Amino acid sequence: MEISERASNMPQSPIRKLAKYADAAKRNGIKVYHLNIGQPDIATPACALEAVRTANKSILEYSPSQGLRSLRSKMVGYYAEYGIDLSPDEIIVTAGGSEAIQFAYMTCLNPGDEIIVTDPSYANYMAFAISCGAVVKSVKTNIEDGFRLPPMEAFEEQITNKTKAILICNPNNPTGYLYTKQEMNRLRDIVKKHNLYLISDEVYREFIYTKRPYISACHLEGIEENVILVDSVSKRYSECGIRIGALITKNKEVRQAVMKFCQARLSPPLLGQIVAEASISTPEEYMEETYDEYLSRRNFLIDGLNQIPGVYTPSPMGAFYSMVRLPVNDTDKFCQWCLTDFQYEGQTVMMAPGSGFYTNPEEGKHQVRVAYCLNKEDLAQALIVLRKALEEYQKIEQ
Repeated sequence: MEISERASNMPQSPIRKLAKYADAAKRNGIKVYHLNIGQPDIATPACALEAVRTANKSILEYSPSQGLRSLRSKMVGYYAEYGIDLSPDEIIVTAGGSEAIQFAYMTCLNPGDEIIVTDPSYANYMAFAISCGAVVKSVKTNIEDGFRLPPMEAFEEQITNKTKAILICNPNNPTGYLYTKQEMNRLRDIVKKHNLYLISDEVYREFIYTKRPYISACHLEGIEENVILVDSVSKRYSECGIRIGALITKNKEVRQAVMKFCQARLSPPLLGQIVAEASISTPEEYMEETYDEYLSRRNFLIDGLNQIPGVYTPSPMGAFYSMVRLPVNDTDKFCQWCLTDFQYEGQTVMMAPGSGFYTNPEEGKHQVRVAYCLNKEDLAQALIVLRKALEEYQKIEQ
């Protein structure tokens, strides 16, 4: 028996593919600092946890396929604070942002259709495209200029009669880049010119560390029917495990098609929706303290990384990730070695190899993605361990 070509071509997640080595290291008593994954260690808001404890449910029933209307109505108020005017019917609740991306792809792309992403990009964008038979094409950004968008001609060069969509992440995962108003307007013009979908992943809007304004794809005039916004509550409320996201669009035809997939999977998680609805009432004080903490962690980690000989990373403008260039020949091998053959004072680090974030894996061979979701005490130790690991590994490579 053979598995499908789709399954064979599906890449492993660069974020999780080394998990078995990390688990083995832990079983051997080694402390592993997880810089590989965006799992916040900040406590979930009390109002969210209280909603779980007090949920007045005698039956944990199916919810509507589109999601609880009470949640969608409350989300309308949340988006209004960011200048995004919506109705509850324009919001579809999904099982995390990942399902929203999958549904957007399945609705908008036929097998063989092309979607343009920026390189590097979140690994699952490419994996989900493979799962629906679409072809990923990329425009290159580079670490030297902080991963800003290239000239719009780079997008034009990738557009063919098979191109159906452009996907962006803003603020960006894995680079932390925040698109300017000028860049967003130029993307709008290309989308309008070629009548493309613009799928915009905006789950990190709360985490912007620059005075540059947040420009949502939903703010762009003239392409309202082309925009599909992807969102998630996972990161802003530190509740990744409830698996609640959203697909948002003013395009009625797209929503009707997406609902077919929603009905096929029956409903999004009921308890997750209850938690998400309560979380929208999170006190502003919590949000401000969380923001300040991530800003402090970013500054601490980026400064520390750039002090290690041969290491370079630009300062992210948003989210809580950075792509980091390391002085090694192959970060896939280095990251695995850190977990299987190295420890310093009973400690090691886990990072996500950069190859998994590029359409051409060779372009990420000298990079890793790191997440600054750990407290600064752990980040300080992780920096020490990484420095020691690089010193030892470079001796092996010589």
